[in-house]
Amino acid sequence: MIVEQIKKDLISFQKEKRSTEVSSLRMLLSSIVNREKDKRLKLSQDFSEEELILKSQLTEEEVLEVISSEAKKRKDAIEEYKKANRVDLIENESLELKTLQKYLPPEMGEEEIRNIVKQVIEEQKITDMKGIGILMKEVIQKTKGMADGKKINNIAKELLS
Repeated sequence: MIVEQIKKDLISFQKEKRSTEVSSLRMLLSSIVNREKDKRLKLSQDFSEEELILKSQLTEEEVLEVISSEAKKRKDAIEEYKKANRVDLIENESLELKTLQKYLPPEMGEEEIRNIVKQVIEEQKITDMKGIGILMKEVIQKTKGMADGKKINNIAKELLS
C-alpha cells in the first residue's frame, strides 16, 4: 500500500537527513490521518468501534486523492512564488512537489485528455458552455487524478466554443 511506502521513505529520508523531503512526507501523512479522522467521524454513528476502525481506513484511491491535493497545493504555491519572484521558495516547493509526485501515477498527455473530453461530450450530448460543470465532473472521475483540472478545463472550453 502507498501509505506503507511513504512511511518507509520517511524513515529513509530521516536517516539521510533530507529535511525538505521529511517535512513533505510528514505533512502528507498528517493529511492522510486527518482524512481518515473525517471519514471516521462521518461513519461513527453507524458502526461499532471495531467496524469503525476498518471502515475508516482510506482506500488506495482516497490516498491518491490526498496526495494529488497536496501536490496541487505545491503547484499553486509555485505559481504564486513565481509572480512574487521568490526563487528561494520556488526551489523548496519544487522539491516538495517532486517528492509527492513519486507516489502519484504519471499524468495523462494532452491527447489522452482531449479524447476523454470528446467522449464525455458525446455521451452527455453537451453542446455549449452550460454543460461544462457536468463535463468537468465526468472527466475528472474518468481521469482519476492523472490529469490537471486546469488542463481539462482549457481543453473543455476549447472544444465547446
